[in-house]
Amino acid sequence: MDDSALTAQDLKDALAETPIVDSDHPAVREFAEDRAGASADRSVKDRAIRLYYAVRDEIRYDPYGAAVDVDNLRASATLEAGRGWCVSKAVLLAAACRSVGIPARLGFADVRNHLSTARMREHMQTEIFYWHGYTTILVDDDARWVKATPAFNIELCEKFGFLPLDFDGENDSLYHPFDREGRQHMEYVNERGEFNDVPLDDLVATFSEKYPSLSFNREDSSSGFGLEADFDRDVEAEVSSEG
Repeated sequence: MDDSALTAQDLKDALAETPIVDSDHPAVREFAEDRAGASADRSVKDRAIRLYYAVRDEIRYDPYGAAVDVDNLRASATLEAGRGWCVSKAVLLAAACRSVGIPARLGFADVRNHLSTARMREHMQTEIFYWHGYTTILVDDDARWVKATPAFNIELCEKFGFLPLDFDGENDSLYHPFDREGRQHMEYVNERGEFNDVPLDDLVATFSEKYPSLSFNREDSSSGFGLEADFDRDVEAEVSSEG
C-alpha cells in the first residue's frame, strides 16, 4: 500500500475489529489500556512501544502450537493462552493497538530461519517459514508506518543466543541476519504484503502445500508437531547440544 495515498477508509480499516483481530474483546481492551498507559500522559509512539514490549515479553513464543483457523488465531485466544507464534502474536499486537485507537496492519514475509529445533527441521523439511507475521503501526501524523516483530520473547532470546528485537517507534523492528555468535539467523526471501486482517485462505493453501506433514487447520488446540511437543524443552536441548 502506498502510504502517501492513504485515505480515511484506509485508516478506518486499520482501526476496525475483525473476527481474528478482535480488538473490542473485553480482555484485549483491558490488556491494551493497562499496558499502553493513559493517553493523556503518553504520546502515540510511547503507547505503541509499551504495547510492543508487553506482547513480545508477556506472551511466550511457541511455534508448536501454530494453528491457521479463526478460533486459534484470535487475539483474545492468544492472550488467554499466554503463548503464540509469529502470526498470532502479530495479531495480538495489532488488536491491542486498535483497541486504544492506534492504526495497525498485519505484514507477512517468507523468511529463511537458520536456527530452529530438531523437531521443527524434521517436521517442516525446510528452513523457510512461509507467511511469517509481523505488525505495522502508524505511530505519527505523517502517514509513516513502522514494522514491529513481537515474536521472540526476551527469555527465549537469552536462551538461544538471539539478539532481541527492540522497537523505538521510529525504525523497523525486523529479525537480525545473525545471532550473538555471528551465526546466520534470519533471511527475508519474499515479501507477502500488508493486510488489515489475516489472509487465512492464502495461509492455509501455502501451509498445506509446503508443510504436508503438519496439520495447521484443526478444531482443537493440539500441536501439529505432536501432543508431546514442548518448544521450551526442545530449545534447551538444542542449546545444550551446541554447547
